[in-house]
Amino acid sequence: MADLKIPNLNKNSDKYFFKKKLSLRRKSKSKLINESFIMIFFSGLIIYLNYLIPNKNLIFDNLLDNFSKLFSNVLDSISYIYEICLFVFIIFSLIFALILIIGSFSRILKVVKRKTSRLKIK
Repeated sequence: MADLKIPNLNKNSDKYFFKKKLSLRRKSKSKLINESFIMIFFSGLIIYLNYLIPNKNLIFDNLLDNFSKLFSNVLDSISYIYEICLFVFIIFSLIFALILIIGSFSRILKVVKRKTSRLKIK
């Protein structure tokens, strides 16, 4: 019984798992300024890429129409997926049935060969 170690569930030290891994030091001003310039650069890059996209107004105007077309295509796709799943089921069930038939015939042949070989030995 002395070898049995039951974990103590009332430990307060496990309250914060990553407490020791957090760096509690403050960042230097130069590092903060460097990070802020990097953030400004990437935000400018994103804004520039958005500026390069042509016909933004047309895209926003056709948004509801695009969603309705997407929904109708999803409903059509579900019916197609059902037919595809039926096809896959039929193919796999035929292959499985073929394997079972071949296995049963091979077992029957093994049983028949054993009896004939025993009869010849006697």
